[in-house]
Amino acid sequence: MTSTADRLARQQDREQGIGTNKKAVKLFQQDYETLHEQCLKSGCLFEDNCFPAEPTSLGYKKLGPGSEETKGVVWKRPKELCSNPQFIDDGATRMDICQGELGDCWLLAAIASLTLHQQILARVVPQEQSFIKGYAGIFHFQFWQFGEWVDVVIDDRLPTRDGKLLFVHSALCSEFWSALLEKAYAKYGSYEALIEGNTTEGFEDFTGGIAEIYYIEETPPKLFQIMQKALSLGSLLGCAIDNTSAETEEFKALTLEKDHAYSVTGAEEVHFQGEPVQLVRMRNPWGYKEWTGPWSDESSEWNHISKDEKSKLNHAAVDGEFWISYSDFIKQFTQLQICNLTPDTLMSDEVGHWNHYQFEGTWREGSTAGGCRNFPETFSSNPQFVVRLEDVDDDPLDGKDGCTILVGLMQKDVRQQKRLGRNLEFIGFAIYKYKGQNNVHLGPDVLLRQSPVAESSFTNIREVCDRFKLPPGEYAIVPSTFQPDKNGSFLLRVFSEKKAAARYCVTVTYRLIDDMEVSAFELVEILNKICEQSIKFIIQDDGKLGLMEFNLLWSKIQKYLVIFNKHDTDSSGTMNSHEMRGAATEAGFQVNSAVLQSIVSRYSDAQYVIDFDCFVGCLIKLEMLFKMFMALERADTGKIELDMQQVCKTIT
Repeated sequence: MTSTADRLARQQDREQGIGTNKKAVKLFQQDYETLHEQCLKSGCLFEDNCFPAEPTSLGYKKLGPGSEETKGVVWKRPKELCSNPQFIDDGATRMDICQGELGDCWLLAAIASLTLHQQILARVVPQEQSFIKGYAGIFHFQFWQFGEWVDVVIDDRLPTRDGKLLFVHSALCSEFWSALLEKAYAKYGSYEALIEGNTTEGFEDFTGGIAEIYYIEETPPKLFQIMQKALSLGSLLGCAIDNTSAETEEFKALTLEKDHAYSVTGAEEVHFQGEPVQLVRMRNPWGYKEWTGPWSDESSEWNHISKDEKSKLNHAAVDGEFWISYSDFIKQFTQLQICNLTPDTLMSDEVGHWNHYQFEGTWREGSTAGGCRNFPETFSSNPQFVVRLEDVDDDPLDGKDGCTILVGLMQKDVRQQKRLGRNLEFIGFAIYKYKGQNNVHLGPDVLLRQSPVAESSFTNIREVCDRFKLPPGEYAIVPSTFQPDKNGSFLLRVFSEKKAAARYCVTVTYRLIDDMEVSAFELVEILNKICEQSIKFIIQDDGKLGLMEFNLLWSKIQKYLVIFNKHDTDSSGTMNSHEMRGAATEAGFQVNSAVLQSIVSRYSDAQYVIDFDCFVGCLIKLEMLFKMFMALERADTGKIELDMQQVCKTIT
């Protein structure tokens, strides 16, 4: 299926609710219920040919076929590892996640946080699965991936060495939900593709939420209260220590790990010797190696608080979980991640704090990949999205009126690209005032004459996200790669505290000037004799063109020539494809990014330039299609129905 047809099909699926958690997309078209039933009838255990128990599923380099790290690996089912395997044993808890030989602590920290919210966990890990009732060697999980929920089917063959699980495992040797969850997540690429990442990725893929990163050296006011509020709203929290932090002997004695992901699972205030002390509860996904400073499991501080507070909070065990004072937390840790949830995540009015809007888009070389503001000639060709903010926040923490929004820009298919050896692009966005533009794509005359009211940094991570407080009004968001002409697909998300309105910046419209016909066989010969460039027209129907009609057409072509020459800045007889949107707008057409990409693909050459005959042919084709659409549209629905013959006529 072509990318255009695929995009249209996905849009139709979305309109029918496909891609929601209740109607998840099926990865590789594998339907769990159908496959499960087939296995039960045949009496055979499921074997997943889309993610086989082979070296290629382990990795491509460090864990690639024949590598030293994969020697002795044997794929085994849980029933081959213990006599009575359990999918979930006495509830799924954060103690069920112990890291193995894979460097995916970022993912395990996210899973540990997930277990604190059983309702969210049940969305990701369907609870009815079992090694007893209906067992057929097949399991499934659901993840949020780039704007839609996806159901992932796997078999239960797991990589082992010397009879033990190689990667994530539960503290209980008979429990396997966490190992199977890790395998399902690895199916998007391989186990090796999970090495190195950010806990925010796992947070978002388990919830569909949007994650913020706080750099603690720039600690915002009332960060502890922000953490408490986030935990009370069901948000997922994680933290880490950058590898650049100084490693003193004192630091080593505290047994914290750099470049390692921890979960934040609690934030409480206690009274220590009559004074309030803020405490943060954390967990190391390794299941051991805990903080040994003040307020650690065996520290003396616990002897100086009330029995009630101590019994409520203190739990001395070698399980990877520990308490640390907030003052030590901001001293030792460098980064805090908070994943804010969508209104439907917890199905609760109390948690439905954010309003959520999302848009898919693409950057395409020659048309909509304009790069950042450093490239003024092409920057305005990037896709644009408009958000209207009307109501100010209730009870702002800083006491200032404004509309709080979170804007997240995510580049797609990160893990798959990693397997192919491709690096992430540097991405970011800028936000501009959009007052009085009436759904018009902002051009360089606007974008380059004013500074953005807000903007993100450009970073080569999966998602760039920032929080802003803006006055009520309309704003255009311009997402881009740092360099121009970088192809890619993206997801733009906007979370607002109050209800807002968000839309693509431009709908496809045409400003009718006159009613003219363009289909006449004689026109080709006449125009070829008159024009220096050979203008080729595709004749649709039989017909003759009278003198008046020809005069109208000729006037229009002269107008197109003026527009073309204006955008042919170097008088080369060609126009840069990035200029096509502005030129089409002057000719009366407003086209969105998807249409512009199709135009450039069809009418530009390999160097992404458009000559005059292609320019005129494009505009005449556009006018014909607009007229056809308006003739076939019913009751101003914005939609038409075509049979196969009509479809063929529109594309010839």
